[in-house]
Amino acid sequence: MIREPSIGATPAPPQDLFPELVRTVKQAGLLRRRRGAYLGLFALNGFLAALGVAAFVVLGSSWWQMLTAVFAGLVSTQLAFLGHDAGHRQIFGRKRPNDVVGYLHGCLVGMSFGVWVGKHNRHHAQPNHADEDPDIDIPVLAFSADQVAGRRGLVRWTVAHQAILFFPLLLLEGWSLHLTSAQAALRGEVRRSRLELALLAVHAVGYLTALFLVLTPLQAIVFALVHQGVWGTYMGLAFAPNHKGMPIIEPGRRLDHLHKQVLTARNVRGGPVVDYVLGGLNHQVEHHLFPAMPRPNLRSAQVLVAAFCAEHDLPYTRTGALDSYGQVLRHLHAVGAPLRSSHRHKPRGADTS
Repeated sequence: MIREPSIGATPAPPQDLFPELVRTVKQAGLLRRRRGAYLGLFALNGFLAALGVAAFVVLGSSWWQMLTAVFAGLVSTQLAFLGHDAGHRQIFGRKRPNDVVGYLHGCLVGMSFGVWVGKHNRHHAQPNHADEDPDIDIPVLAFSADQVAGRRGLVRWTVAHQAILFFPLLLLEGWSLHLTSAQAALRGEVRRSRLELALLAVHAVGYLTALFLVLTPLQAIVFALVHQGVWGTYMGLAFAPNHKGMPIIEPGRRLDHLHKQVLTARNVRGGPVVDYVLGGLNHQVEHHLFPAMPRPNLRSAQVLVAAFCAEHDLPYTRTGALDSYGQVLRHLHAVGAPLRSSHRHKPRGADTS
């Protein structure tokens, strides 16, 4: 039997406390733009990217380049974090300059800014909602009993062992982002699909030309595997603790903005270094309550939101990084348990499809 955290379907509209929290946050000036802080982030990431390019050129055709590939995966994630911030209009007050930053960073990492924004906004609107959150609609994973029931064949086996496979599967996340971006742009499923296609083509041509011009074919292939694997894993490690293993909102259930975001999000403790490493996503509760809040203001907002939740007897989840991953893995393990049990007790020769 699966014991999973969930929010039932019985209507019970909570008191709308969010306007009071908004007033508190506005009075503290935490919704104002932080252009100076973002200028510092742009400069730091630009320096790191230039350092990686310089190392790539200087090392030339060498297997030491695999260290450069690891470094490139880390820098790619930091660039993606800035694209994420631009998608939420955290950097500038107007949409156009945020879009310019978003499309540029999408080109640098090889993913569609439009696809990311559309999918991510749906997640923000309905986090951990069984029917409506695309972030818990992953074919090879299951986050609830209902999702387990629909898995068949190889996917069924994957879900049964998803806790063990979770981190290895993250190695494929980068490739998945490239593929879904290209598919959506080719199908015209995003605004400015021609621009998106052009930017994806620029990235692909520039990336492959650099690899095969400087490295041997085998080195180029291994470099790409390492780079994309590190990028996908880092992205997964940054996003997974935020909601996975937190209560799932059952079909038909509707909550107000405050309760919906606080009940389904998990913060990760840490200082300014953790803020940079996780792109501010460690302040997930505050980010979901105020998506347009500049990343540098989230740490200050965390103090106000935690106090507000305590005052109004609202659950507020905050834990360490290692414990957050432990919670995710324990949840995945529990959800997959029935499939492991049914496999052990299945008669030999029985059809598993």
